[in-house]
Amino acid sequence: MEKHLIQKAKTGDKKSIELLYKQFYGYAMSVALRYSNSREEACEIINDSFMKVFEKLDHYDPQNSFKGWLRRILINTSIDYYRKNIKHTALMDIEKANAETMEADVIDQLSAEDILEILRGLPEILRIIFNLYEIEGYSHNEISEQLSIPSSTSRTYLARAKKKLREKIQELNQIKDAGAIR
Repeated sequence: MEKHLIQKAKTGDKKSIELLYKQFYGYAMSVALRYSNSREEACEIINDSFMKVFEKLDHYDPQNSFKGWLRRILINTSIDYYRKNIKHTALMDIEKANAETMEADVIDQLSAEDILEILRGLPEILRIIFNLYEIEGYSHNEISEQLSIPSSTSRTYLARAKKKLREKIQELNQIKDAGAIR
């Protein structure tokens, strides 16, 4: 069904294009939300991504997973969106981050769903690097190339993201503990 839909979409069939969009919208939203600050930004990333998908559909190799191809486009579009809007975002002082020490890795104790739920509270650059490294499996060198930053900065921001996540987890645990005492 999916391959047939893609073939028809390649010919410009509007109904097939619409069905393909609807079929993969939920998946696209789940990826875009990990990289965006809001649902509105995620929608913008999704729309830009699908525009690229439909423009480049003839480059898609049917022997590969369409979902994987779409995921790659979504990630690259998210990074492009970040780069385009970086002038509106203040970069962090990495000198302070270098002086910080790492605590025990509390994040390992969380489920992926728990992490994604609190991940949205991170500053944009930390969230993007955390997603690329921990969730998507990119190396620091690949991240540095994608974001045009030194790989040491990628490592620093990842450490900072983990520290902020630990702080958020501790806050949530304190709230849970306070609720359990009552």
